[in-house]
Amino acid sequence: MSSKRSGRILVVDDEEGVRTFLAEALERDGHDVTQAGDGVEALRTAREEPFDVVITDLKMPRADGMTVVRSLRTEQPDVELIVLTAHGDVATAVEAMKLGVYDYLQKPLPGPASVRQLVDGALARRAELASADETLKPAHTALTFGAPAMKPVVAALTKVAKSDATVLLQGESGTGKEVAARFVHETSPRAARPFVAIN
Repeated sequence: MSSKRSGRILVVDDEEGVRTFLAEALERDGHDVTQAGDGVEALRTAREEPFDVVITDLKMPRADGMTVVRSLRTEQPDVELIVLTAHGDVATAVEAMKLGVYDYLQKPLPGPASVRQLVDGALARRAELASADETLKPAHTALTFGAPAMKPVVAALTKVAKSDATVLLQGESGTGKEVAARFVHETSPRAARPFVAIN
């Protein structure tokens, strides 16, 4: 039985020929591929829809590949990143790998089979890390309430926990603001990170 995974891939390069080659190679392997012509377009696209793997060139106009790598590593820590590099940019590719990039592809690009194999490896690592996160994720705080008026409040907290929005909870002392804040944190994508309560 094949354990092959298909994924949502974003290909970022200012050379249309390179983008087309990568997109066609990956689409033939069953992946859903979106293309972006530079770093600014890539970041806008990645903020609008989720991707499993982002393949980005390093040298591009407007925003280069390192800008894409640093931004996505901060905003979407679970996305796998692969960088494309010319022969003279291997040092930059190594720097990118220190930021958690999965691997790099050197131009001129290898054949489609090598590209597919690299993306398959990135998807496998993403799946392994997601599985480990689920195993280590603590059971979240139970948010119990008696008054029916609290039902929409809990629904709103559950909804906002899935977003990247900054949340301000207001209320008198003893009304459960910290309990609500802990619930938002523990049901959010950032649940594995520390929750720090400051009085």
